[in-house]
Parts: sequence; structure tokens; C-alpha cells
Amino acid sequence: MGISLPDVAWLERYLPLQDQEALIARCRDIMDGPAGGYVPTVRGGGKMHLRMACLGRHWNARTYRYEETRSDHDGLPVAPLPGELAVLAGQIARQADFVFTPDVCIVSWYGPDGRMGLHQDKDESPASLGAGLPVVSVSLGDTARFLFGGMRRRDTVQTVPLASGDAFIFGGAARLRYHGVSRIVPQTAPPSLGIEGRFNLTFRQY
Repeated sequence: MGISLPDVAWLERYLPLQDQEALIARCRDIMDGPAGGYVPTVRGGGKMHLRMACLGRHWNARTYRYEETRSDHDGLPVAPLPGELAVLAGQIARQADFVFTPDVCIVSWYGPDGRMGLHQDKDESPASLGAGLPVVSVSLGDTARFLFGGMRRRDTVQTVPLASGDAFIFGGAARLRYHGVSRIVPQTAPPSLGIEGRFNLTFRQY
């Protein structure tokens, strides 16, 4: 299907099934391990419709800032970003002609009712944002209806069906485009993965 926008790339079925299986197992270990997954509470007291675990730096859902400990949840130190995951994200970014060294990964788990409203990723450092360093996303499991808009919330939104193994990259002039997830499409994951729901990994360089 593809997508045609400057500084945006959708790599359909980028990861082979064997790699997806290994990465799903890794995500499950992260979610169930120390400083693992939880449902964040945002400003105003609302709960997000997903579970989240951060690696490298913790994203605080109340302050919209990155920090070394999970001060908005349990105070635990954030787990490090494994080197092999950073290497994978760097390899994906190069497919879209971006070079970056990710030091943050947010691992999200979307159940059948999972979703995320339109938002901008703008909490990274001014240097990172100013350089247009990309966001690299990897999808695993059921297909997500990914919404990708413009620089203003009211701009036209495209719907991108991100399937298991897909990678999505946006940076440069597209770095602050609005995006979100409207729903998870059940029973769309490859059966061999043995998963109902969706893991998403998003990498950034703070």
C-alpha cells in the first residue's frame, strides 16, 4: 500500500516471522519484569488505554517529561535500553535515510480495546527535535489502525493499517506530525505468533 510523504517511511512486513516471535518474547519479559508494564495516569487523572514500560528513560505521563525514575508510578529506576534493540532501530532508520542513536524505547501493549488519541511526540530535547531525529515504530501482533496527520490537530488524517512486522519512521520535516491509534483489529496477527493484541515499540533519541 505504501505512504507518500516527505521524511516518512512505512516498511511493510519488515521483520520476518522468526524475528517477530523473538521480539514478542522479549516484550513479554519486559512487561512482566522489574519496572515493567503499567497503565499510566495522565494530566487530569484519566487512564491511558494501554500498558506501557519505558527503557533508557522514563516518560512521565503526568508531566510529559523524561526522567530517570518512574516518579509518577512506583519510583523505580527505569530499565536500560538493550543494545540489540537500539541497533535494530538504527537499522530501520537507515532504511529511510535517517541516522540516529536511540536511547529511549517505549514498549506499549494494546489489548482489544487499546487506543491512543492524536498527539505530537515533542517531549524530547530541543537538540533532538531541532535536528529532526526520527521516531521509529515497530508493530507486533494484531493490526493497528494508525492515524497519521499533519502539524495541526485539525489537519487531514490518513489511516495506516500497521500489521505485525511493520516498521514506521517519521522525522525531519515530519517529526512533529500528529499521530495516534484509533483501534486494534482483532484476530489479524499471524497465527504462529500466538498473540491476541498488539505490542508496539517506539524508539527516540532524547
